Amino acid sequence: MKTQLSQEQIDLIVHSNHWNPSSVLGYHEITINQTKTKAVRVFLPEALDVKLTDAKNTFQMEKIHTDGLYEVIDDRIDRNTYFFEITNWENHTWKLEDSYKFLPILSDFDLHLFYEGNHFHLYEKFGAHLIEHEGVKGVHFAVWAPNAKRVSVIGNFNRWDGRHNPMNNRGSSGVWELFIPQLTRGEIYKYEIKTQDNRIIEKADPFAFYSELRPKTASIVYDINQYHWQDQDFMKKRDKTNFLSQPVSIYEVHLGSWKRKNGNELLNYRELAKQLVEYVNYLGYTHIELLPVTEHPFDLSWGYQVTGYYSPTSRFGTPDDFRYFVDLCHQNNIGVIMDWVPAHFPTDEFALARFDGSALYEHEDPKKGFHQDWATYIFNYGRNEVANFLVSNALFWLEHYHIDGLRVDAVASMLYLDYARKFGDWIPNQYGGNENLEAVDFIKKLNELVYSRHPGILMIAEESTAWAGVSRPTYLGGLGFGLKWNMGWMNDFLHYIEKEPIHRKYHHNNLTFSMIYAYNENFVLVISHDEVVHGKKSLIDKMPGDNWQKFANLRLALGFMYAHPGKKLLFMGSEFAQWKEWDVNYSLDWHLTDWDSHKQIMEYIKHLNLIYKKTKALYEIDYDWQGFEWVNANDWENSVISFLRKGTEPKDVILFVGNFTPVVRHNYRVGVPLHCHWEEFLNSDSEIYGGSGKGNFGGFWSDEIGWDNQSYSLNLTLPPLAVTMFKPKI
Repeated sequence: MKTQLSQEQIDLIVHSNHWNPSSVLGYHEITINQTKTKAVRVFLPEALDVKLTDAKNTFQMEKIHTDGLYEVIDDRIDRNTYFFEITNWENHTWKLEDSYKFLPILSDFDLHLFYEGNHFHLYEKFGAHLIEHEGVKGVHFAVWAPNAKRVSVIGNFNRWDGRHNPMNNRGSSGVWELFIPQLTRGEIYKYEIKTQDNRIIEKADPFAFYSELRPKTASIVYDINQYHWQDQDFMKKRDKTNFLSQPVSIYEVHLGSWKRKNGNELLNYRELAKQLVEYVNYLGYTHIELLPVTEHPFDLSWGYQVTGYYSPTSRFGTPDDFRYFVDLCHQNNIGVIMDWVPAHFPTDEFALARFDGSALYEHEDPKKGFHQDWATYIFNYGRNEVANFLVSNALFWLEHYHIDGLRVDAVASMLYLDYARKFGDWIPNQYGGNENLEAVDFIKKLNELVYSRHPGILMIAEESTAWAGVSRPTYLGGLGFGLKWNMGWMNDFLHYIEKEPIHRKYHHNNLTFSMIYAYNENFVLVISHDEVVHGKKSLIDKMPGDNWQKFANLRLALGFMYAHPGKKLLFMGSEFAQWKEWDVNYSLDWHLTDWDSHKQIMEYIKHLNLIYKKTKALYEIDYDWQGFEWVNANDWENSVISFLRKGTEPKDVILFVGNFTPVVRHNYRVGVPLHCHWEEFLNSDSEIYGGSGKGNFGGFWSDEIGWDNQSYSLNLTLPPLAVTMFKPKI
C-alpha cells in the first residue's frame, strides 16, 4: 500500500530537519480511501531489512526512501506490543523498541510553569530520567533549546548518530523531549543540536545528574532517587535551628587537595568521608564548606568554572558516593555548606555557552553577558527560564543532597552592571543606574523560596561592597541572605597583623574599625582560600618576626577572630600552620603535624572550637550591640584592646584582652562589670600551645576599683603576642 507521506515530510525526516518527528515516525492511525488502518514508520539508515513484530504477527516493512525510511501499513498492528527486528549490511540482527509510539510526558502545565519561571523542581522533568512509561522501561530526555532547528539524543546506543533519535519540539516553550525505551542507568549521552545556520554542535545535558570524568565531557544517565539516607535526626534538628544564635565554625575545604594518597592520587568521596569527618570532628568544627563540587573541566579553576550545575564532579566518585559523604557528616553532627556559582559560567563549547547556537543562558551583548576579568559568560537573570534553571538548581542541592547551606560566589559581580568594567563598557539599567535590577530580583526570589522551604539552612553571600541589606529580609528591602562574608574585617585585620608589632600602634583603627559596621549585616569572619594563594603567602607566613613570634601571632590572630562578633571560617591548612601557599595540585603538608609547633596549633584550634561552642557569650548575640561592649578600644600606644562579649543571661559574659606586641605587660588594669572571681579560661601564650607560659595563675578576684567605665577591675599580666579570656565564677 502506497505511503501517505508527502515528499516534504520524507525529506524532513531523512535530512534530520523535522521539529516533530513523532508526527511522521512511530505508530499512526490513518485513513486510506475512507478505510481506517494503521501505519508504523521508522528511520534506520544502517538497516538492510526491517520487520515489525507484535504479539501475534510479523510484518515486512517497506523501504520508502533509499536513506533508510521504512513503513508498514496494516490494520492488524498491535500498538502495545510491537517492536522492530533489524538486519544491517553486515548481517547483524537486533531488536529495537520504537521511541516514537509513546505519548509525550511533559504536561502543558509543566511547560507553562517553566515558561513563567515558577517550576521550582524543574530537575524532576528536564534532563535524563529513568522511568517506566506506558508499561515500558527506558529514559525520558527533555532539554530547552528554543532556537534549534533540530535536537537529537546521541550516545553509544545509536553510534553517536543524530539521525536516529531526533527529539520532539513542544511548541513555543522551546522544549524538546523524547522517551527512548530500553536505555538503562550508566548510559552515556549528549544532545546533538542543529542550529539555525545549519551547524551541528554537541552539548552536555544542562540537567545531567552525573558526568564523564575529565577530559571527557558527556553526560551519564543516573537515578538520583536510590540512595537511602541515615541522617533523619540531624535533618529534623537542623530544620528547627536558628543558626544566627548558634555557634557556626566552618572548615573550608578543597576536596582535591586536602589530602591525597599513593603519591598524588585523589581520594574518593567515601575515603574523604571517613578521613575528613574524623578530622573535623576531632577539631570541633560545626560545618565543612566545600569549594564547588559541581562538575568542571579544569582542575586549576578550583571548581568555579561550572559546566555541570546538577552534577557532583566525577573526580571523586558517583553522585551516591557524594551523598554518602554528606550523610556521614550529618551522622557526626557536621553540617555541609557548598560553594554555588550562579554569577558566571565558562565558554566551553560542550556546555551552556551558546547552547542552541544563540545566546540562550547568557546575554547576547558582551557588555551585559561577558565577564572580562574571568573570560566567562554572565547568566541572563531576567529571562524566566534561566532564573528557573538556577533557582531549581539551588533547591536541588538542598533537597536531593541534603546540603545545609549555599555560599553564593561573587554576588557583587551579579549586583553591579559596571562590575570590573571601564567607562562606556557597560549598559545602565532603565533608570540610568549601575544596579543589575534583574539580578536583584533573582536573588530575592531565590532566598525567599529557599528559606520558605528550608528555614534551617544557611544562604551565605560572598559580597565585597557596601550594598545595603545583603543579609536582611526582603520584606525590609534586603536581598534575603542569612549571612554575609565580612571582607572588610578580613582585609583590615590581615593588613594589621602582617605589620611588625612596633608599627601596629599606627594602624590601631584596623583592629577596631570593624565594630563601626559589625551589626549592619549578619557577618561571617573569613580567612578563606583566596587569602593563602597567588603570592599572598600562607596564614602563618604572613606573620612577622622569627618562628616563635610567627606562631604566637597566629595564635593571637585566631583568638581575636573567635572572640570577635560573627560566625567563623578558616581555610584548610591554616589550622596546623602550613608554611606553603595552597596549591590545588598537591595535598596539604600533613608531615608538618609531626612537629610540636604545628601539633600545638592544632590543639589550640581544637580548644578554640570547644570553648566557642560551650560559651554562649561568644555566639548567642552575634548580631546586636547587646552582645558586645568595648572595655578599652583606645590603647593604641600599647596595641592592646579589651572588650566584653555577652549572652542573654547576665552571668554569660566574658572578658577578652589582646596584646598585639611581644612585650609582657605587668600590672595592666582592665575594667570588669562584676565583683567576683574571674577565671582565665584561655591564654594563647600557654605552654601547651607553644607559648612562654606567662599569665594570671588561672585568674583572681576583681578589685573594687572602678576602671574603663566599669565598676570593678582586674590587675592583669598580659602575655606577649597573646589573647587572654576571662569569665566570672558566680
